[in-house]
Amino acid sequence: MSSVKSRTRSDYGYFLTYRTRWSDNDIYNHLNNVVYNILIDSVVNSYLITHCGMMPTTSPSIGLMVSSNCTFVSSCAFPAVLELGLRVNKLGTSSVTYEVGIFEEGVEGVKAVGGFTHVFCDSIHRRPMKLLRPYREGLERLLVRDVEEEDMREEEESVRYRSAKL
Repeated sequence: MSSVKSRTRSDYGYFLTYRTRWSDNDIYNHLNNVVYNILIDSVVNSYLITHCGMMPTTSPSIGLMVSSNCTFVSSCAFPAVLELGLRVNKLGTSSVTYEVGIFEEGVEGVKAVGGFTHVFCDSIHRRPMKLLRPYREGLERLLVRDVEEEDMREEEESVRYRSAKL
């Protein structure tokens, strides 16, 4: 997989626009670090609500964050308009690893790349559970498959097919 610093908009399947606010800047006149985490959380949850059918207050399953990261490439500041790109790097039985590319409108290169991992749990007992079908179907649309991984999977299927015919 290529370096996150070389990400382009075409690496992401879903976008959300965010107009920065004066209060997003810190004393160094760029977006405060915590704002990046808010943006990452916002694009993920917007997608889950609008494309996976998740209703945070009533769904039987919720995503609990177990890890997070952000790599800063160059700074953003008010009054920028940001474009938040979302993709899924890993989709497990009960977990999802998201990646978010943060771009400034009208600027070619990525400003930051971050993400986190959700473990989906039942909303009452907070115990891990299998992803609900609508969640999985929505998240699969953003799943990025590594080319080498895809080639290996195709080879394994071919070997199984040939073995089954013998």
